[in-house]
Formats: sequence, C-alpha cells, structure tokens
Amino acid sequence: MRDHMHVRTRAGALNSMTGYGAATVPIPQGRLTVEVRTVNQRFLDLRVTAPREYAAWEPACRELVRTRVARGRAEVSVHRQAPARARARVVLDLEAARDYAAAWRKLAHELGLRGEPELAQFQIPEVFRTVEQPLDAASEFPAATRALTLALARLAASRRQEGRVLARDMRGRLDRLAAIERAIRARAGTYAAESRARLVERMRKILADTTIDEARIAQEAAYLAERSDVTEELVRLASHLAALRPLLASGEPVGKQIEFLLQEVHREINTIGSKVNNLEVTRLVVEAKGEVERLREQVQNVE
Repeated sequence: MRDHMHVRTRAGALNSMTGYGAATVPIPQGRLTVEVRTVNQRFLDLRVTAPREYAAWEPACRELVRTRVARGRAEVSVHRQAPARARARVVLDLEAARDYAAAWRKLAHELGLRGEPELAQFQIPEVFRTVEQPLDAASEFPAATRALTLALARLAASRRQEGRVLARDMRGRLDRLAAIERAIRARAGTYAAESRARLVERMRKILADTTIDEARIAQEAAYLAERSDVTEELVRLASHLAALRPLLASGEPVGKQIEFLLQEVHREINTIGSKVNNLEVTRLVVEAKGEVERLREQVQNVE
C-alpha cells in the first residue's frame, strides 16, 4: 500500500473524493488548459488525456497528481489551443535550380529564344520546397506543469468544500449515535433487575404449589444477567465513536480508517441487539443501524 503521508492536504479539513479544478496558461501562439476531475473510487485510478507530443511529460504529470490525490478516479485532460506545428520553412534546392537554368538556356539556344529565365519559372516544388518544423513540445512542458499545479490547487479547494459538507452531516450522525449509546446504557442499567424480577415472577407462577429454591432463582438470574450484560459492548461502542470524531477534522486521507471503525461500530450494535431482549433497546438498535448505514454510504466519498 502506498504511503499516503506524501499526499499534500490541508489540516483540519475532511477531503471528498469528488472535485474539479482547471487552469489555463499562455504558450507561444496560443494557450494550454489543464482540467482535473475526480470521483469516488476505492483506490487511486489515474488517467491522462493529452496531445501525443506530450507523452514524455506524462510521467511527471502522474507523479504530481499522486502527491495531491490519494484515492479516487482522477482524470487529467490537457487541451492545447495553438498551431499543431511551428512556422513552415522554405528550402531552396540550388542543384535543381542550376539544372533548370541550364535546361532553359539549352532550349533557348535550340529555339533561338532571347532573354534569361525569370524567377516565376523556378516556382516549382523541386526548386522551392516548404518544410514544416516539428512542434517543440518539450519547451511547453514547464507551462503544462504550471497549469496542472494550479488545477490541482483548485481541485483541492473543491474537494475540501464538499468535504466540509460531508463532515458536517457525519458529525450530526455521530452525535445521534452517541445519544443512542447513552440511552441504551441507561436502559441496560435497569434491564438486569427487571429481568430478574420477571424470572422470579414466572417461576413463582409455575411453581405455585412447590417450595421455591431462592438460591436456584438467584443462580438463574445471575446467569441471565451475565448473558444480557452489554457493558463491554457499550464501552467499545463509545470508544469507537470517540475515535471517529478527530478523523472528521483531519486533512489526511482517512476514508479507510473511518470505514474500519464503522464496521466495528456496526458489530457492537449488532451484539447489543442480540443480547438485550427489550422493546425500547431494540428500537434504539434499529435506529443506530440506520445511522451507521448512512455513515457508511457517506464515507464512500471520503478520501
């Protein structure tokens, strides 16, 4: 796995994987525009579309993007608005010109013509050739790098802006999960005593005409209480929720960490739901699962 610490981010801002940035810089006889688009994807998938003359610049382009983008599908497009080639150059073929002049003089002598050949008579492809100069793309690479750097800065601002919206929504859902955890904790505190009382009452009804072994009742109640005790699950749940909060304020790529913690949160909530047979706790567990599912959907777009 690549070390994401090399990715330049801004502290205190959660980064979305979705964003857009573009920049235009001047080049000789035209301008160069670089666009960068990113969407959510589990790992980094980088694609570059540029003029074929920019093939030698592409490795530097990819390396620069990797220092700014850790996860997601990134598409870099380079648009060059300038002549495809440099100014054409005219080349004179002196040997061909001499041959044409000698041939004209011989023809003039044979036919008795007077005068010298005129320039217009030499305007043929064999004498004056137009040669197109190849594009010196390497001279434009620094401009392309400047445009890419600006586009990436604007992309980062776009991703931070959406990241702030994501973080605000996710913090609200964490607040609700914390409130649910406190409600379950308060309800679970009285659940054991209520369960013991119900057990005793049921046994009294069943054994109405039989002497009740209070020690056996106490033993069964203790076993029931142990099976339904969710103290450890609640402690771990509160710990996971507390660990999620600083990640929402991080400028580093934390999406995978958040995904892992949400899996742990979901596991603890499931265990609580299976242990506690109480209508109110069941309702709280169902609500908590819904909040976790929405958080898991949101984190799919977090870098």
